[in-house]
Amino acid sequence: MGHSQAEKAQSRERIVAAAARQIRESGLESISIAELMKQVDLTHGGFYGHFPSRSALIAAALERALFDGEAASVAATGRKGARTLKSVVDSYLSPAHRDNPGTGCAIAALAEDVGRADPEVRQIMMRRMELYFGELSRVIGDVPEADKLAISIWCTMVGAIVLSRVFKGDERSNVILRMARKAILEQEKNARGE
Repeated sequence: MGHSQAEKAQSRERIVAAAARQIRESGLESISIAELMKQVDLTHGGFYGHFPSRSALIAAALERALFDGEAASVAATGRKGARTLKSVVDSYLSPAHRDNPGTGCAIAALAEDVGRADPEVRQIMMRRMELYFGELSRVIGDVPEADKLAISIWCTMVGAIVLSRVFKGDERSNVILRMARKAILEQEKNARGE
């Protein structure tokens, strides 16, 4: 019995969505094809009808994780009007983001793994990071060297989330988030000459 193209697309979507969540929670190497296919109620053998290899799945899952994380960030920071640096920083450096890597930013969850991955996978994250740098530069607005400030802010935010997860459950975790938020907002204020 054959499957329609729509059914095949839905199955692929379930696989990619589950894999994207899995890699954000546990890393690129955490993907087991057998376990993943079982999780989405498909057969192990059916995997190859959707992807030529595990590497292709990891690339697709990374793309999805990056896209989903960005969409969640835009939704969270734009709820009360135009996105501002403060709204971006407050959302990114929040306990909710720290405590939910499976639905949070794939950069913070996966940068170290991606740094050790093959060039194709690294290119996926590099392209997305360039977009993120550009978007944050636009949010910052008319500030000298806003593009460089955006890179610096991203480095601070990602580092703070990673370190705050190390201290999860300890008050030091909250201190890390607060200090990073304060440093970023002071950095912007200085860049504006205020």
